[in-house]
Amino acid sequence: MIKREMYMSRIRPFIGTELIKVMTGIRRSGKSVMLELIKQELIESGVNPAQFIAINFEDMNYAHLQTAKALHDEITKRAAAIDGKFYLFFDEIQEVKDWEKCINSFRVSLNCDIYITGSNAKLLSGELATYLGGRYVEFIIYPFSFAEFIELYKTVTPDETIPKCFQKYLLAGGMPYLANIRYADEPSRQYLHDLFNSVQLKDIVKRNKIRDVDLLERIIAYVMANVGNTFSAASLAKFLKSEQRTVAPETILNYIKYCCDAYLFYQVKREDLQGKQILASNEKYYIADHGIREAVLGGNMKEINLTLENIVYLELLRRGYEVTVGRYGNKEIDFVCHKRDEKLYVQVTYLLASDETIQREFGAYDNIRDNFPKYVVSLDEFDMSRNGIKHRNIRDFLLAEEWN
Repeated sequence: MIKREMYMSRIRPFIGTELIKVMTGIRRSGKSVMLELIKQELIESGVNPAQFIAINFEDMNYAHLQTAKALHDEITKRAAAIDGKFYLFFDEIQEVKDWEKCINSFRVSLNCDIYITGSNAKLLSGELATYLGGRYVEFIIYPFSFAEFIELYKTVTPDETIPKCFQKYLLAGGMPYLANIRYADEPSRQYLHDLFNSVQLKDIVKRNKIRDVDLLERIIAYVMANVGNTFSAASLAKFLKSEQRTVAPETILNYIKYCCDAYLFYQVKREDLQGKQILASNEKYYIADHGIREAVLGGNMKEINLTLENIVYLELLRRGYEVTVGRYGNKEIDFVCHKRDEKLYVQVTYLLASDETIQREFGAYDNIRDNFPKYVVSLDEFDMSRNGIKHRNIRDFLLAEEWN
């Protein structure tokens, strides 16, 4: 179990407070491990484990607690036997019908500290906002960053060089469980494929009561194949028509939204940097874990440009940036990143192998006159920084403690 200090440092200030700590993210990204790390930290600070009540709602042993009333009665009964403050850990809380009501009731009436996880972005929308408005903090848990991946991969292959680790990361991705099967190729592919099926079935089809599973599968395959490319619902509708499936763009958008709610995909909006406005069409999508894409679709090395872009995008999210795709006239900047008063720009490419590529990647910044950091990131080993634009090897960029 690695410490995942990036998340712990954000969660730590809220431990012991009355705010409900909510961890969301794609299935199997390590949310349950975060609960274990929090328990560890509490024990180290002197809390007795007898003060913990932990329930994983995917465990059939707790199927009888999957309504707000049943859960409320059970916890109230168990709490009566505990002296002083106690700690509630609920894994995959979305399995409990009307869970918001009983969680809010615990918060109000019991002397407890609450931690919950869920695999859906809508966990904190609508109803919940009404019950818990302003009384929770959310942390999105992503699959492993390259730095975290190295930490575990080195336990399997201690002598591996950083470039070799990166080659493995390009294909395997960052799902934590792969370390348990020692990153062996075939078992890893099988695991990621089964994980993908489980997200599709449990978090998308079942949750949204989708009847046309074939259509969903085709849409997911298209989005996966076009990770990092701009496309519109209309162009996808056209593509499906060529496959003899007539479908309205609205339906397509709904299905893609369900995938984003399950954290399978992330939508990145396009921003007009001249008019300072968000553009209404042709968003880009990235996948939560590029290893899943390799297992289901293949082609991560063949389309390495897109894979590198996907890896950098997820790293930007991990570090707390809000990200858009920038457009200035006819030029596009891969990522425009905001965090409070910070801003930075990032261009990602495979190799700066020709003058034309160098001109395109560095030239994307020609009209950007501000003084915020501008990066071109690639797999080149030589530093090609110019005109105040920083060039970084992608491995160094991902492993840097900070970008400035």
